Amino acid sequence: MSADQIGFWDRVADRYAARPVRDVAAYEAMLAEVAARLHPGDKVLEIGCGTGSTALRLGPGVGLWLATDLSPEMHRIACAKPGCAQVQFRQTAAEARHAEAPFDVICAFHILHLVPDAAATLAALFGQLKPGGLFLSKTWCLADLPFWMKAILPLLRLRGWMPPARALRAPELRALITAAGFVIEEERTFGKGAHSRYIVARKPV
Repeated sequence: MSADQIGFWDRVADRYAARPVRDVAAYEAMLAEVAARLHPGDKVLEIGCGTGSTALRLGPGVGLWLATDLSPEMHRIACAKPGCAQVQFRQTAAEARHAEAPFDVICAFHILHLVPDAAATLAALFGQLKPGGLFLSKTWCLADLPFWMKAILPLLRLRGWMPPARALRAPELRALITAAGFVIEEERTFGKGAHSRYIVARKPV
């Protein structure tokens, strides 16, 4: 994340943590899909974990869930939540290298459009994944939004209601993932989030 993005997430962290999930059914469906791909002994890395909601739901079911975020305030809130002892939270950049690598699974939920260099981040993640390991991502493809929604994004950023973000298209997102060396196995959306692409990819053996 850039300094502007860190500042944004620090400012909104408490409000973000208190906000209810907008589409509970879609979120639960995604959690179930991810959980079905995990095994009890897996080592999992999650980048851009925010306030840790997903990590706290799925972490107890695996051997290790290392959840990272660069925002100090997001990290503070995650570490104060009930059940946090079952997850390792770490304040660090998405592309950081970890001594716990290689991982069986790496998760990147709603983060690839926010990192300064998605290609570099994906390369760093690819290098920390076991051969045959899974890369699970969910990314907003902002360039695929309807015209009227794209038109208001600059205003939202100007008012401080939206962080700096890259306007990806779905084909561009797929190309970034495959260029890093991953093989895409599945792609879908959940609920009404047609422009939030969930992609299952694998590192070749």
